[in-house]
Amino acid sequence: MAENVLHHSNAHSKFFIVSSEKGDLKNASPILIHKTITAIVGEVKSIKKLHSGQLLIETINTKQTENLMKLRKIGEIEVKVAPYHSLNHSKGAISESEFQRDLEDDIVECLKDQKVIAARRITIKRNNQNFPTKHVILTFNTPILPKSVKIAYMNCPVRHFIPNQLRCFKCQRFGHAITACRGKQICARCSLPDNDSNNCSSTAPKCYNCNGDHPAFFRSCPRYKQEKEILTVKITKNISFPEARKIVIDRTPKPGISYSSALNSVVTSCSQNMQPAPSIINTPTAPTAVTPPSDNDVITNKKVTGSLSLRLKNLGKKRFPLYLKLVPFHLL
Repeated sequence: MAENVLHHSNAHSKFFIVSSEKGDLKNASPILIHKTITAIVGEVKSIKKLHSGQLLIETINTKQTENLMKLRKIGEIEVKVAPYHSLNHSKGAISESEFQRDLEDDIVECLKDQKVIAARRITIKRNNQNFPTKHVILTFNTPILPKSVKIAYMNCPVRHFIPNQLRCFKCQRFGHAITACRGKQICARCSLPDNDSNNCSSTAPKCYNCNGDHPAFFRSCPRYKQEKEILTVKITKNISFPEARKIVIDRTPKPGISYSSALNSVVTSCSQNMQPAPSIINTPTAPTAVTPPSDNDVITNKKVTGSLSLRLKNLGKKRFPLYLKLVPFHLL
């Protein structure tokens, strides 16, 4: 029975992690990886090698998923394939007061045909007692969050559920809990090592993550806001943490670099790549003696004038570069 449930869950999965026990995939050739995957699975949607050396593979359909689960070797490297839980599932919140008194199991039973596999009601604590709210977090067995679900005869809009960023109470870093921490004890108030924040006597708070004059649990900490933004991008775009982190960091202004200085650097680089426009310089000529005109001079001037008028008529029929249009007519 459990095997059938697992097979049913894998059939709906699109993201998979391919790993080797000895970490040999880290140095494996991309050509070998691509040839092996294509031969067994077909042309998948994407293959990405993570920093850990594992492969993140996204399949296109159920047939590719079934074939990928049969993968045992890439070249001479023995591998294991497992669904990537966080990318194959999505979480959304509904807020309907009509269902505030309904049990979570009853809600899941009503929504099991809409790919809902779990429901958790948000509670608030008052006077050491937990009170249920109208907000329910639904877990879907699909990476694409639906816009709405239908419970009984009511259509309920679904919105993305963005949890608070996880911060370790031991080392004060983001992204993991104290149960998975390998770091040493850091005070949440003064950021000193081997110091308990509950008994901290320091009057000058210091954040371990951003070095600001506030404790590590301060919600307006710039580092906390950045981590929250990374988590939001990950959930809304349904991508991995490294990809979301890169997006946020790339669009975050670098400290110490103003907008004007960044713009000047761009303008400077552009101007260096552009060819300077030709400039027209009228060099003064040496003064010449004025002599009375002769008959030949008059005839010559008439010819020049006629030639110039003809050239002016033809000038409108041709396209010239801008700098040639600025040349005085007597120089044409």
